[in-house]
Formats: sequence, C-alpha cells, structure tokens
Amino acid sequence: MAIVITILLPLAAAAFLLLMDSRAPASRARWWALVATMLTCAVSLGLASQFVSTVNSVLPKRGIIEPRLEVHHTWMTVGETPAGEPIHLEIYLGVDGISTAMILLTTLLCISAVLVSWTAVQERAAEFYAALLVLEAGLIGVFCAFDILLFYVFFEFTLIPLFFLVGIWGGPLRRYAAGKFFIYTLAGSLITLLGLISMVGMTMQAVPTLTTPFSMPALADALATHPLPAEVQGSLFLAIAAGFLVKVPLFPFHTWLPLAHVEAPTAGSVLLAGVLLKLGSYGFLRLCLPMLPAGCAAVGMPLIAVLSVIGIIYGSLCALAQNDIKKLVAYSSVAHLGFCMLGMFALNIEGITGGVLQMINHGLSTGALFCLVGMFYERYHTRMLSDLGGLATKLPRLGVMMVFIAFASIGLPGLNGFVGEVLALAGMFKVQSPYLNGMTYAALGAMGVVLGAWYLLGVLQKAFFGPLQEPVHDDHAEPILDLNAREMLAITPLALMCLYLGLFPQTLIDLIQPDINGVLQASAAQAQAVAEQVAALSR
Repeated sequence: MAIVITILLPLAAAAFLLLMDSRAPASRARWWALVATMLTCAVSLGLASQFVSTVNSVLPKRGIIEPRLEVHHTWMTVGETPAGEPIHLEIYLGVDGISTAMILLTTLLCISAVLVSWTAVQERAAEFYAALLVLEAGLIGVFCAFDILLFYVFFEFTLIPLFFLVGIWGGPLRRYAAGKFFIYTLAGSLITLLGLISMVGMTMQAVPTLTTPFSMPALADALATHPLPAEVQGSLFLAIAAGFLVKVPLFPFHTWLPLAHVEAPTAGSVLLAGVLLKLGSYGFLRLCLPMLPAGCAAVGMPLIAVLSVIGIIYGSLCALAQNDIKKLVAYSSVAHLGFCMLGMFALNIEGITGGVLQMINHGLSTGALFCLVGMFYERYHTRMLSDLGGLATKLPRLGVMMVFIAFASIGLPGLNGFVGEVLALAGMFKVQSPYLNGMTYAALGAMGVVLGAWYLLGVLQKAFFGPLQEPVHDDHAEPILDLNAREMLAITPLALMCLYLGLFPQTLIDLIQPDINGVLQASAAQAQAVAEQVAALSR
C-alpha cells in the first residue's frame, strides 16, 4: 500500500494545486508543495523501513529480478500465448534494494527543489509546483514499475512535466531547449519500445507457456532458462539501449543536456541531474543486464566502455572551458555519468556496485551543486566566473557549502564520490575479455578524476577566493546576504548524506547487493542454459 501512496500522494497534491484559485497568493502553492514533498519523503522512509524488515526475514529466492514488496493487479486479459493460454497484462508495482535507494533519493531532492524555488518562482506558482509534483510521481513510478509496459509509460511520462518546467519557467532559450530535449529523448525511447516489444515477442515464441510476458521477473526467469541467441541479443541490446543512451546521456548523445540545464529553472536542473539522468542507467540495470547478458558482454561492454571513456574526458575538458558555472556543472554530469556506465558494463560485482553507488552519489552531489548555483544566481543574477572573486569573505556559509559539495563531487576520500568511482574503476580494471582490455579503459577513465579536480577547484579559486570582486548591481537594491535558514534546510540534508555515504558506504552496499547478485546470476544462468542446449544437441 505504501508503494501506491508514494506515487499517488504527489499526484493528488498536484491536482489540488491545478484546481487552486488563480488569484491565490504564491505562498499558498509553495507551502502546499513543501508539505506534499515532505509527506512523500516520510512515506518513502516508511517504505524503506518496511523493505529492510522484509529483507531481514527469511524469504525464499524467487528469481533473478526479485521485488520484495509488490502490488499486483491484472489490468486486462487479451490474446493468447502460442500454447493457447490467455495473456495477462498487469499493473505490477514493487521495490527491491536498488529501486528503494532511488526512491529515497528522489523524494529527498524534491524537497530541496521546492525550497530553492521559494522566491525564484512568483508567476504561475501553482502550475510550477504542480509540474514539479507530477514529475516526482513519474520518477517514483519508474523505480516502482516491474512491468515493462508500465515502466515505459512512466519513463515517457516524465518528459511531459520537465518539458513544461523548462519551456515555461526557463531562461531566454527555454522553448528551444525544451523542444530539443523532448525530441531527442522521445526519438530514442521509440526505438527502445520497438526493441522491448521484439524481445517480449521472441521470448513468447521460446517459452509458449509464458502468460505474463511483460512482467520483468517472469521475463528474466524465462530468458535465464531459454536464452535468445547471442547475435539476436546483440541486436536487441542496440535497439533497447537507444533511449537509455540518450537519457544518461553518453557521448555523442549528450548535446541536448547542457542547453537544457542552462535554460531550466533551478528545481528543474536539480531533478534533471539528480534523478532524471539516472533513468537511463537504471534502464540498463533493470532490463538489459539481466535479460540480455550475452548481448551486453559482446556488444555492450566494448561499446559502452569506449563511449564512457570518451564522455569522461570530453565532458571534463568541456567543463574546463566554461565561463558559465551552470554549464560547467552540466558538462561535469556527462563526465560523472561516464564513470557510472563504465563500472556498470564491467559486468562484475565491483563494477556494477560502483556504478549503482555512483548513480546515488552523483544525484546527491550534483543536485546540491545546482541548488548552490541557483542560490548564487538569485543574489547576483549572473553565473559568469569572470565577474566573480573572493565571495567566501562576504558569503561564508555559501562558500563553505560550495567547497564541501565540490569536494564530494571530486571524489575526496571520506566523501560519497570516492567509493563509487574507485569501485567502478576497479571493476573495469579487472576486465579481461576478447572485446577489450579493461586496464586501458580504467587508466583512461582515471584521468577524469584529475580533470574533475581541476575544473571544480578552478571554480572555487576564481569565484570564492582571492580579492573580493562582485558583479555590478543596483546600489539601491537590497544588500546581498548569506544563506538563510530555508536555503540551509535545502542543502544541509544533501551535504550530510554525502558525508554519511562517504564514511559508511556499506549501508547502501548492503541494500543493493542482493539485486546486483541477481543481475550477475542472470549471466550465469544463461551460460548454463546454453551449455545444456549444446550438450543436448551433441547427443
């Protein structure tokens, strides 16, 4: 029940905001959105607590993909399988360790997104916060969906509220940025849909008794015992990966991202970087790795490794060249998500664990960076490094938070970014396959750590240290003040989580480890099934 409430609560709050009197003050919409996001976060914490208590109890292992809390409802019965049995289309919601972690990240960042928009959004505030809440519901829905059709519906549904957030409340080029974002992601997602339908159809031919072909656990278990041919898996991987590559985004599918970040309002950038980009890597983890392991090994590993390394170095060099702080942070996302994908496609326990940790860590640190950039922009109405200097003396709280979050993003030992990057690189370092030499790619990827320190420390040096230099502003305007209580409330939980996961990463590792083992089990199960088929044919 908590799963359904977590999705419906922000949707109900959004409906209330849309029905609110247009003459109502903006403050009412702000408070309503804040209460709704805090309640959703509280429900997600209860869901996580229930999940942990369920995991700690003795449960039989059911399959490769194993949601421990779930809600089933047969939506319709239509058609029949090749064996003549009816096909059931389900509403199948659930959570495992990975989705629980992502839901907690989403609900936490949504509170920060509301708080940083408190004074920045004055026009059409009710509609703005309604779009924000609808986006939250869509993101949670993606992480709860264990039915392929439902997953795809939520996956595409997240485009709509973000399109309006960027297109209505964004910067001067907001319409162009929103259109480019929408077209890129929609085009890739349509190819993904064709790949998913093809995979389901082929599986039904191989397993005629499969009555719930869109159920992720049922489909993964069927493919474990009746794997598709390796060459077919490679083709399906490329089709399904199309939408996920754009969403991550990996080089060269990233060109929509910097403009979308720069033009988006602060809350849009926080959720785009913190959660929305993770839908691509989550899709690989949920669909490609457990269901098409041979395709991931033969096609995905060399392809993703090359694109990830290029993205790490290219994104870092582009960040170094930026004068606009927000665009710099946007390009840093291209680099950091490269680490995530590099580890994930090492296809071993260290790499996948590092990739999932990096999904969470990047969401916290980069979401916090965008919050701080938004707070800074509210004060000076510029993001240009050339206009700034020595601001730590005037805004010490902002300076301290900026230094702390920058160190977390760099991957300083003791903070969250360090563990994920090290495990991702260690996983790739171990890879010795016919397709690539993992040591070479790990060494190239490690260059991104050095470049990341270079561009982020450069921002700190130019903007916050040295002689005081402020942009020219109206002498009659209100004085520039340091972070207030509301802004500290928005950023402090993110900073504390960066510290906690840096010191105690085992908490998160224990949460996600059983499901990562399930992904690796899929590869082993398919290899065994292929060996049995070959042995049967030889007899």
